[in-house]
Amino acid sequence: MKPLARARRALATTLTRPIPIGRPLPPKERAAAAPRGPDWVQADPDRIDAALARALALPGGGWYAVDASRTLRAGATPRRVVVAGRELVLWRGPDGAPHAAPDACPHMGASLSGGRVDAEGRVVCPWHGLALGERGFRDWACVPVHDDGVLLHVQLGGEPALPAPPLPPRPARPVDAVIRKIARCEPEDVIANRLDPWHGAHFHPYSFAALEVLDTTDDVLTLRVAYRVAGPLQMTVDATFHCPGPRTIVMTIIDGDGAGSVVETHATPLEPGRTAVVEATLATSDRAGFAVARALAPLLRPAIRAAASRLWVDDVAYAERRYALRTQRVGGQ
Repeated sequence: MKPLARARRALATTLTRPIPIGRPLPPKERAAAAPRGPDWVQADPDRIDAALARALALPGGGWYAVDASRTLRAGATPRRVVVAGRELVLWRGPDGAPHAAPDACPHMGASLSGGRVDAEGRVVCPWHGLALGERGFRDWACVPVHDDGVLLHVQLGGEPALPAPPLPPRPARPVDAVIRKIARCEPEDVIANRLDPWHGAHFHPYSFAALEVLDTTDDVLTLRVAYRVAGPLQMTVDATFHCPGPRTIVMTIIDGDGAGSVVETHATPLEPGRTAVVEATLATSDRAGFAVARALAPLLRPAIRAAASRLWVDDVAYAERRYALRTQRVGGQ
């Protein structure tokens, strides 16, 4: 081999060799319960289905994630949403309190999302000016809303009620970003996608350089994952996945840089075969420089959303494919 060719090959090898950055992690300790073998063997469909069945049996309290809290502003036009087949109107009063109710005016059925909010915090029908608020009118009544500071949730019937959505512990003062994607599937297909971390390095090679599941006990998946940062730069963290409710799955970084950071994935049914994926990233760090990141949060959110959205291009395809196979809607059937 000519000297110039050898030099080029050596340079290419150097530039593509993984370069670890961030906090070193202790040696891997693989639990006895962790599956063995290649990823396609570890990703046992029966194991994933069993974990999904346990998640779906958890109490949800009738709560559904709608979108980022910041998407609903005081003084803004009311917003129409569909949740579990019900058309709702959302708005904030002048005091910032969120409200949700049926979108159809009880007078003649006008869409209240085309109306306005008055000085008393009531939504005013655009057809005839009927002002509606917390007191209700005839059979029209508000539904409970929970604003956790990051996400908005509404509570509908059909399940034993809980006073608040089942959410995991969150870091204090995180840098948060939220995405909302629509998928042609059911919520269970979204949760099943997240209960299969073994696909990560294969289906998302642009984001994950390596992924190994270390433990699958107590309905918690523990894994070690190497994230691609830029070029050969990689950051390795240990993380867990668990379901606090039937429509939510949470990834928590438990060791490495960003320990304590959380990614909440909520699957909200819109109508049969159509689901909203509402995902909140809540990043934190014990590094001194994180105070700067917190101050620059408005500038960082677009990058966080872009990275999450890229993953969900593939993961929506995964969930939709699972739904199509499950409902035998493949090849025009």
